[in-house]
Amino acid sequence: MLVSIFVTTIMSMYKLLFLVLFISQTACSQTSNKANTKNNSMSKNIYYSTTNKEKVVVPDSVWKQILSPEVYAVARQKGTERPFSSPFETSKEVGTYHCVACGNPLFKSDTKFDSGCGWPSFFDPIAKGAIIYTPDNTHGMTRTEVQCGKCKAHLGHVFEDGPPPTGLRYCINGVVLALEKK
Repeated sequence: MLVSIFVTTIMSMYKLLFLVLFISQTACSQTSNKANTKNNSMSKNIYYSTTNKEKVVVPDSVWKQILSPEVYAVARQKGTERPFSSPFETSKEVGTYHCVACGNPLFKSDTKFDSGCGWPSFFDPIAKGAIIYTPDNTHGMTRTEVQCGKCKAHLGHVFEDGPPPTGLRYCINGVVLALEKK
């Protein structure tokens, strides 16, 4: 009888382990699909250019057709991705971070730092005109929103608690970033 209970318990544990492994594999494959969706939306985006510096003025109805739903929600509707959900948050890759909507260069990887806030953080934009600063008084807070200087996509916010030399922390939604690796 004791052996039967032991065998039943072991079998239940194996079933649970199999279920956990199955769920984790399914979750990983969903992440890959999201990454492909973002790349596919960039390939059909005629406004994406890392070299053209002209301002991009496009109606939101057009952005909605071009951008993935996740990017559109953040870039055009001023949404926020879940903290710690962006692969860029912990990335150590070397290169230049661009606006995923228009290709505007925003930050160099050597200005990226680990702030622990859950979003990719930078202490200095690549150029003065790369970012637009606007007051944000939503959610009962006073903050400074940062937008892309080329297409006005919502990127995130800037705070005055960053490292030297600027003392600034640009807290950026990873979903609106594209990394051009060196």
